[in-house]
Amino acid sequence: MLLAAASGFSEASLIGFPERQIPGDVQQRFAEFVARRKKSEPVAYILGRKEFYGLELAVNPAVLIPRPETELLVDLALEREFSSAVDLGTGCGAIALALKKHRPRARVVAVEASAAALYVAQRNAVKQNLDIEFRHGLWFGPLAGERVDLIVSNPPYVAAGDPHLADLRYEPDVALVAGADGLDAIREIARSAPRHLAPGGWLLVEHGRGQDGAVRGLLAAAGLEGVATWPDLAGIPRVSGGKR
Repeated sequence: MLLAAASGFSEASLIGFPERQIPGDVQQRFAEFVARRKKSEPVAYILGRKEFYGLELAVNPAVLIPRPETELLVDLALEREFSSAVDLGTGCGAIALALKKHRPRARVVAVEASAAALYVAQRNAVKQNLDIEFRHGLWFGPLAGERVDLIVSNPPYVAAGDPHLADLRYEPDVALVAGADGLDAIREIARSAPRHLAPGGWLLVEHGRGQDGAVRGLLAAAGLEGVATWPDLAGIPRVSGGKR
């Protein structure tokens, strides 16, 4: 992957023609990529892109790298009927863009507190030719008085001091860490969501391993009904949701 990016040749071409001579400038660029990877920098940041739900998205260190398990959140959202949806903490825009791609008639709003991340998301929307309403602000702040059929979010849910954060040092802490137990962001979203959901509307949030019970409790305490949790492909409880 790194050599293909450095050379401009396809991965299949590189494999199929191993005798191909690589120019010196490409060798130098490839060596720089390898040096970055040896320091554990994610491949997605080195390449500047990541595939998510069939979309190739630009990414940089201002945004969290989209994970395959987050596609479950999109799957569950698309199983529901909605004409309006909000993606809270959109990052690079992955969830919002996937929803709009598959529900082109729906109104999709993407909210992001980081101006740098919002710029990345806006660029991705232009590249994908998808019409998303972008709002700059924290959680429901830019949505005063508005109600929608669906609220989705992949918020920060790692506990401060979690040893796994060392492996994620290239990604923005603000998109990862949410208080002592990792649930501060989900608490805020659950508490405020009913005021922004139309009757029958759904809230769906991604969370970490072992947090499902606590998240279901937060959703139920907020007055949501039909609260449930769904596992990802690894069998880890990954998304919880409820209906107003």
